[in-house]
Amino acid sequence: MARPREFDEADVLDAAVRCFWGRGYEATSVRDLIGQTGITGASLYNAFGDKRALYRKALDHYVTGSVDDRIRRCGALPPREAIGAFFAEIVKRSLGDREHKGCMLVNAALEMAPDEAELRALVAGTLVRIETFFRDRVAAGQADGTITQALPADDLARHLLGMLMGVRVLARVRPERALLEGAVAPALALLAPRDGEAGA
Repeated sequence: MARPREFDEADVLDAAVRCFWGRGYEATSVRDLIGQTGITGASLYNAFGDKRALYRKALDHYVTGSVDDRIRRCGALPPREAIGAFFAEIVKRSLGDREHKGCMLVNAALEMAPDEAELRALVAGTLVRIETFFRDRVAAGQADGTITQALPADDLARHLLGMLMGVRVLARVRPERALLEGAVAPALALLAPRDGEAGA
């Protein structure tokens, strides 16, 4: 009969997220993880498998608590306001990131090896969800007249996704309000209805 776990999995994953997010996958050792999580190496391996498996679980935990949560909250707002709120939160988080950790999802995309199929699928799937959020909000805004119909919803969604990735990378090395807000502002202005469109 298996012994019950003597730790809370969510707490361990929170600690693993902090460790991997701050150091990156390659620079994080099992000793670092043991020190951060407070459980033994044997317990880590028994519960999560190897370091790579724990990293995937930690990244998924991060995505659920950060990206998916933001999509849910912002998705409850009116279309154009939802997109603005999404980017406002990204800028705020970036400016408050004193350790310059950036976004763990973007860090994973930049650090992963070319043959990491499972990790690539996790990152790509999350980016698709973000793009879908943008597309749904743009389409809803085009329907109610608050977002321009001059460009297809698909194109605007892809542009917003690209802008998001750029802002997150910029923030790693230049977390400056004027830079980040200046990068986001034209993308948001692009959504405004044009002359002759409803809401203009």
